[in-house]
Order: sequence, then C-alpha cells, then structure tokens
Amino acid sequence: MGLLKTATRAAVASSVHGRVQRRQQARWAQQEAQVHAIAGSPAQTSPPPAAAPRTADTHQQLELLKQLGELRDAGIVTAAEFETKKAEILAK
Repeated sequence: MGLLKTATRAAVASSVHGRVQRRQQARWAQQEAQVHAIAGSPAQTSPPPAAAPRTADTHQQLELLKQLGELRDAGIVTAAEFETKKAEILAK
C-alpha cells in the first residue's frame, strides 16, 4: 500500500510541476515580447502623423513609460536600460 501512495504522489507532483513549468515559460515569453516591443528599434515603428494631437502622443509616452517601469520592477530590464529607454521615449 505504501508503494502505491508514493507512486501516486510522485505522479501528481510531476503533473503539477509540468503545469507550473509551462505557465512560467509562457509568462517569460510574454515578458520577453514586451521587452522587445518596448526596446525595439525606433526604425521599426512608423512615426506618428504630424497632424496628430499632442495629447495622444503624451498618452502613448505615458503608457510606454508605465510598461517600462513594470519591466524594471519585475527585474527584466536593468536600471541603466530603463534610464536609456526613458530618455529615448521622452525625447520624442
């Protein structure tokens, strides 16, 4: 009976471990995508139209800064990378 309990526990632990690992990998992939979206080269994104209102541009800058701050807080982006990208965003 003891061997059966041990085998059952091992199977459950293995199953849970697999689910957790897949979830973590998906989360890390999502964070990597965010880093690449924020840290992507400016040449890849088209510049906003000249007639666009300044409030929309400011809103977009705030959103980018918020996302960048979240990445820094999560430890994905270093403080130096954060400051560099922040300066680039605010220079636009």
